Amino acid sequence: MNPLKCLLFTGSFVLASMMVPNAVAQEKTDEKEPRRRIVLPNHDGDANSPATPGQPTRAVTTAAIEYADGSTPLEGWLAAPKELEKKVPGVLVIHDWTGVQAYSKGRAEQLAKLGYVAMVADIYGKGVRPADPKASAAEAGKYKTDRALFRQRLLAGLAELKKQPNVDPDRIVAVGYCFGGTGVLELARAGAEVKGVVSFHGGLDSPTPADGKNIKAKVLILHGADDPYVPAEGIAALTAELNGAKVDWQMVSYSGAVHSFTNPGAGTDASKGNAYNESADKRSWTAMESFFGEILTPVAK
Repeated sequence: MNPLKCLLFTGSFVLASMMVPNAVAQEKTDEKEPRRRIVLPNHDGDANSPATPGQPTRAVTTAAIEYADGSTPLEGWLAAPKELEKKVPGVLVIHDWTGVQAYSKGRAEQLAKLGYVAMVADIYGKGVRPADPKASAAEAGKYKTDRALFRQRLLAGLAELKKQPNVDPDRIVAVGYCFGGTGVLELARAGAEVKGVVSFHGGLDSPTPADGKNIKAKVLILHGADDPYVPAEGIAALTAELNGAKVDWQMVSYSGAVHSFTNPGAGTDASKGNAYNESADKRSWTAMESFFGEILTPVAK
């Protein structure tokens, strides 16, 4: 099966009008193909990584982490540098519409190799791991129609990350991909105490403009300039919300990049609207690191 069309939360409900029919068609087309293993590009800082030249690669440890949102059990994924001697900044990773699976776990591990403690928050619930685009669309759609629940799950993940003994709770950032790219904006709108949020090819809209006043974090939006699932009206509404609330924000659009541009599992055919773009992936990772350098005390080398 060809992974993944990520759910976007735009002003119009693209889940119903656009994404589901395409997802179902893709599922039928690829039903006899083996599942592809997603191999993330190297952003570890070694000689082969142009995104982080000269930085050492740290050994990391990973583990599932169980927590809860009220009576709902959740299971995230924690990645941390080995042998930490002091508290370091934490990065909350919000998964794409497939849930806590290989892609988001891989990103958390890459962040840990940079010296951060990274936790993938579980939005869907323990054991809820969609196996195909149709299931992903159905699960993610629950949070499109209930933003309060979405924010609740995001805040539960943030609270769990802040509890980790090797995390400095005053130096937290959040990053998200696709569904998660929308999620970090919702986290900010919830008034979360984080230094900054980074949205990678997320859904860009403004469903509740008045909530912009709750944003305390700096905002970085990394967007595929040719993403067919993010309408200009949604971008305009979002920027109006951020400007109206006097939020410190920036947005970078990558030419030739469509949706899912950081995900090798999306393939390379941009005509489908979802495709990996190596240049945009590397540039956006570099932009994220620069942003971290601005808002967080540098991690000791």
